[in-house]
Amino acid sequence: MDAFKTRSPLRRWLVLGLVVLLVHLGLLQSMPLALNPASQRGDAALTFTTRTITPLPDPLPVVPARVVPAQPKPPLPRAAAPKPVVPPPPAPTPETAADSTAVTTGLSAMSEQLAAARAADAASTPEATRPPPEPPAEPPAAPRPPRERPPSFSLDALTGSTRLLYKIQANKFPYNLNGELLWRHLGTSYNARLSFSAFGQSRSQTSRGQITDVGLAPERFSDKYRSEVAAHFNYTQGKVTFSANTPDAPLLVGAQDRLSVLLQLGALVASEPERYGPGTTLTVQTVGPRDADLWLFTFEGSETLELPGGTLQGLKLVRNPRQPYDQKVEVWLAPQLGYLPARIRITETNGDSIDQQWSATQPADSPD
Repeated sequence: MDAFKTRSPLRRWLVLGLVVLLVHLGLLQSMPLALNPASQRGDAALTFTTRTITPLPDPLPVVPARVVPAQPKPPLPRAAAPKPVVPPPPAPTPETAADSTAVTTGLSAMSEQLAAARAADAASTPEATRPPPEPPAEPPAAPRPPRERPPSFSLDALTGSTRLLYKIQANKFPYNLNGELLWRHLGTSYNARLSFSAFGQSRSQTSRGQITDVGLAPERFSDKYRSEVAAHFNYTQGKVTFSANTPDAPLLVGAQDRLSVLLQLGALVASEPERYGPGTTLTVQTVGPRDADLWLFTFEGSETLELPGGTLQGLKLVRNPRQPYDQKVEVWLAPQLGYLPARIRITETNGDSIDQQWSATQPADSPD
């Protein structure tokens, strides 16, 4: 009985300790699996803590709290953007050139306004303090070329009616041809014909027109060989028309045809012979049967001519070709023949030539 009493308190303590142990094991199983950082240290010892549960007081009335709006967060600083690469300025175009011209014009206008303001200030400056004006610098005047005086024509220097005979040599034919220049001075008008013939075949050029204060003014020119083609001078409309249906040509002042030009040159030289020294050049619009062109005649000086009709002095003029297929025309004007041509030589571009040389002089009214 005493032994039982002795063991009863020990048993009660063992039972109480077992109950406490079971309670703590239950609490450990209800804890979450994640450990706090302090539990990660390997040398930390487990500690058991007992807590006392105290009943909560009566809940306080709920008061709505004032909602404070959240303040926006300041933006994070951005990285500095790379500097753009500036391309080189483009080449100036007509538009940019016009803009720069406009800027230059504006600067010029500003300069003019500044100069005007300075002039106004100078005008308001007292005479005693005003500096003496500088004389304006004037550029030296360029010498003007002398105006070319038009050729002189004297009606008295124009020779009377006559007929000149020629011997014609052609390198294309082994025989001589006969030629003739018939010139009729009719007071206020003229008529001329240049022809050559052989073996019953002939070719002739004719020119007729008026005699004016400046020389010959042809009205019609014709060239006949088997058929005839002609050019008409229309002074009212200022043009030359052609029967060959070629385009009209403008009629220039002093225009001549291919026959009258030889007579006109002789009349100009006879009117003022001292003017036409070597190197002198005359430009004459010369009309053919199908077209019109400018002929430049250059004086080369006087020559002694041995011709079939005798020895004469001739003033030589040359018309050199200016374009392909132009003829080279050489003329010798003889004072003894009233400055009519004593010799005419025409050379084609292929080398063919006709040399017409004076052989005799006859009255214009002699039979043909």
